Amino acid sequence: MESLPIKRLTQELLEKVAEQSSKNPRQRQNYNFHHHSEKVERFVNVLQPGTYVRPHRHIRPPEINGFEFFLVIQGAMGLIFMDETGQIIHQELVSANGSTLGIEVPEGTYHTAVALAPNTVTLEVKEGPYDPSTDKEFMEIFPLEGTPDSKRLVETWQSYFVPTREVSAMVN
Repeated sequence: MESLPIKRLTQELLEKVAEQSSKNPRQRQNYNFHHHSEKVERFVNVLQPGTYVRPHRHIRPPEINGFEFFLVIQGAMGLIFMDETGQIIHQELVSANGSTLGIEVPEGTYHTAVALAPNTVTLEVKEGPYDPSTDKEFMEIFPLEGTPDSKRLVETWQSYFVPTREVSAMVN
């Protein structure tokens, strides 16, 4: 019998990627189920509290849809949406044990995310193919990764969501 090219999302895989994310200076790690040339990007992203996702948006060519879909399958994250000036216009708690498990971010929407529990796992889906030179348009008014300002910003953003009963239940 020929072996099928089945890809599985297992607890063992999540534990391996979580370990990598905790050792990664960025405090997050992707595991791709797709090849960069594929039409549909699908991957897990394991985030640790303290990771800094610089506010950005996705603008794609007309033939590619620029949405981004997040499904939290473990832990919790706060998504923050901003206008063009960097002002927060909406915040959303997305968690594996909460009322909102997943969320789709429309194309052109500035956003960031903060991990609210250790080993937070999101399954992300967006249209490809992936082009790192055009994937994200960052908001220049926000600090670069790895700076003291970015660390303070993450702490501030986390405070918008913590403590909540949902998050407390995941950490304890």
